[in-house]
Amino acid sequence: MGVLFDYFAAPDNDAAAATIDLVGGPSEASLPTVQLKGVDPFVQLGTLESLLTGVDYDTVIGRSIEPVAMADDGALLVVALTEELAAALSDADEARLREVAEPWSRTEEFGGEADPADLADVLTGLAELARDAKTRGDHLYCWVCV
Repeated sequence: MGVLFDYFAAPDNDAAAATIDLVGGPSEASLPTVQLKGVDPFVQLGTLESLLTGVDYDTVIGRSIEPVAMADDGALLVVALTEELAAALSDADEARLREVAEPWSRTEEFGGEADPADLADVLTGLAELARDAKTRGDHLYCWVCV
């Protein structure tokens, strides 16, 4: 089955943490959600943040991605994404997202299997989520189910 990663927007850490035990993840709580299998919030989104912002990858991964909830010995996890990534996604237009998809697809974490066009679609969905969250004053999170 693999690891499930649901990216979602919530007003605060408490609302995000409340999704930890939902069988269907944050979408079950009617929170805006983008479901992505195989795109982790740590390494892959760290690389994405570096590409979008121009900030060195080591600096990006040095920022802590804080868990807001954990269950089942870490098999279920909710983490807050960085504000820097949320802002970069929100500010990026479609041309920028397509531009970034190309080098992102070549990173070793995708194992040479990623299609830049598919990743551009992923980025478009994440950017829309980020823009909507910004409009509402929400924050971005990731629900992880191993």
